[in-house]
Amino acid sequence: MTPSRTTLHDPTSELAPDLRPRAEPPASLDGKTVALLDLGKIRSDEFLDTVEARLRERGIDVLRTAKPTNAKPAPLPVLDEIVAGAHVVVEALAD
Repeated sequence: MTPSRTTLHDPTSELAPDLRPRAEPPASLDGKTVALLDLGKIRSDEFLDTVEARLRERGIDVLRTAKPTNAKPAPLPVLDEIVAGAHVVVEALAD
């Protein structure tokens, strides 16, 4: 049997993406703000509504953000808002 070969592609479409180490997740969400980023796919807002309700039940601050369209990367102002206001990000992709 011949071993299969898998090729992974960078989904960012950048020609020379920055290599960054993965940030360690926080040990707890206590005192943290979680950004919920709606990528603009159908029903992703429903998923995020549920996540937001569950987080708020636990006393966790939530920042809701959204891309204007799912066809393009998030604009810089949306990314700046997340960086300035959140410690953790949850992205919603649904159909």
